[in-house]
Amino acid sequence: MNKIEWKIKPFKELTIEELYQTLKLRSEVFVVEQNCAYLDLDGKDTEALFLIGSYQNEIVAHARLLNAGVSYENASIGRVVISENYRDRKWGHELMQQAISGIAEYFNQNKITISAQLYLQKFYESHGFIAKGEMYLEDDIPHIKMIRNG
Repeated sequence: MNKIEWKIKPFKELTIEELYQTLKLRSEVFVVEQNCAYLDLDGKDTEALFLIGSYQNEIVAHARLLNAGVSYENASIGRVVISENYRDRKWGHELMQQAISGIAEYFNQNKITISAQLYLQKFYESHGFIAKGEMYLEDDIPHIKMIRNG
């Protein structure tokens, strides 16, 4: 079976195992794989909804959904990650569709701002995001601000 199971939970409703697996996945990709020492625990997780994708009882996909005013004037999606072992399954597109739907359902927002890694600009454009402004470095990785107007 090649189906991922999705759920959205507020931080306070996460089990210890869900929190551990999610933070482990983020660390594996954003710190180890991308060779980037940065502070992942930025204080926003407690205000976030966690979008979690599980496959065979393992969390393999995650995005953090934030309401307007937490990171940007608009709602935002961040910490978008798929386990390296599952990227060939194209679950990143499902993850973004779930994230966009989650923002609309839980926050009643359609305008979404993201800080996208520059190499993923076309991926995010395929989900309706438009680049705004110039490239900038975030933790020494090229990023671009992108907005989706719904």
